[in-house]
Amino acid sequence: MAQYDVIVIGAGPGGYVAAIRCAQLGLKTACVEGRDTLGGTCLNVGCIPSKALLHASHMLHEAEHNFAAMGLKGKSPSVDWKQMLSYKDDVIGQNTKGIEFLFKKNKIDWLKGWGSIPEAGRVKVGDDIHEAKNIIVATGSEAASLPGVDVDEKVVVTSTGALELGKIPKTMVVIGAGVIGLEMGSVYSRLGAEVTVVEFLDAITPGMDAEIQKTFQRTLKKQGLKFVMGAAVQKAETTKSKAKVHYKLRKDDSEHVLDADVVLLATGRKPYTDGLGLESLGVEISKRGQIQTDDHWQTNVKGIYAIGDAIDGPMLAHKAEDEGMACAEVLAGKHGHVNYGIIPGVIYTHPEVANVGATEQDLKEAGRAYKVGKFPFMGNARAKANFAGDGFVKLLADKETDRILGCHIIGPGAGELIHEVCVAMEFGASAQDLALTCHAHPTYSEAVREAALACGDGAIHA
Repeated sequence: MAQYDVIVIGAGPGGYVAAIRCAQLGLKTACVEGRDTLGGTCLNVGCIPSKALLHASHMLHEAEHNFAAMGLKGKSPSVDWKQMLSYKDDVIGQNTKGIEFLFKKNKIDWLKGWGSIPEAGRVKVGDDIHEAKNIIVATGSEAASLPGVDVDEKVVVTSTGALELGKIPKTMVVIGAGVIGLEMGSVYSRLGAEVTVVEFLDAITPGMDAEIQKTFQRTLKKQGLKFVMGAAVQKAETTKSKAKVHYKLRKDDSEHVLDADVVLLATGRKPYTDGLGLESLGVEISKRGQIQTDDHWQTNVKGIYAIGDAIDGPMLAHKAEDEGMACAEVLAGKHGHVNYGIIPGVIYTHPEVANVGATEQDLKEAGRAYKVGKFPFMGNARAKANFAGDGFVKLLADKETDRILGCHIIGPGAGELIHEVCVAMEFGASAQDLALTCHAHPTYSEAVREAALACGDGAIHA
């Protein structure tokens, strides 16, 4: 019977990061993973492969729409779908092998197989039992289901199947206007598919700043995506190679049907904890299937911890990573901490969308006095030169103290720009602190400074 200080179940972003940090802090560590490769959903069938396809399809869009204006003449490239998927798979391989190397470097044992917890302090993998002083559950999440929509990963697919389609569809219906649906919808739209997004609510990207939502939807419409809002999907009927999506409009209960070559079910994700044996151990689980933990990520059963998508909070890889590091610190006798108020969110379409902190709606509901500083990318020299002038930076600051409360960006490099604001918020900075910080010219980041200036006496270039 192998004995460890820590056994982590799951090698996704939360699990593998927790394992590495535990090992770095001197704890004898093992990580259980049933896939043939490390990295979990994110690296294998999620974040990383989708970004590869987003990048490839964006390059095609640039060639088709902007190259000629820059004096780059010639025939637009044709799409070799098989090669594009091969490129995507190569990106996955590089990343997963990188984690394998890190496991070896940090002397972490990879226990290959699916794990369960027969009792506190023990983990079963296959026929083997391993002892551990502490167990971290980092089993992630799976695509949420929808009544009447049966996934076969060929005609009706989740994000997993959408990354492995045999060919580019002529028509695609995306159920759900969240991050996954809009990213994958953008990929196939750029590649020539007619994409229709069907959303139950009246706005896309639920929870985001309302002004960003409207601008984002308008931009995606200009790119060719179609939207059916306020629609409740009833069912998806499939034949061998086609599908029909039936939905009702909530405003009048009228019934409609959409034909599609492929249907992407993108209605969110749910915690994946099947087969762990948590119920028989008495581990508290919410009605939504989330493992309940205290401030130190420990469940109600001593010695069993949980992080990432399996617990409460946004289902984001970087949130899981932060929790993995913090949980490891706690197990090593240190002080682990995650600032949940400063976790950025990013949508990797073009333009990108990023946010951190409070929205205007949040502040209004809280009755908090605030001010808004906005700056359009059309006033940014670098953005105009790169055909990326759509969008804006919106900074929210406390009306009295000027302390930054949130930031919302739609525009070029938004996913990178947001971190300047994250660091500022972590240090309790004011909008003026950002405004007085010299930013290199010409850069997209100047738009963030200009938004900060707009919280004061006014932006310079607007």
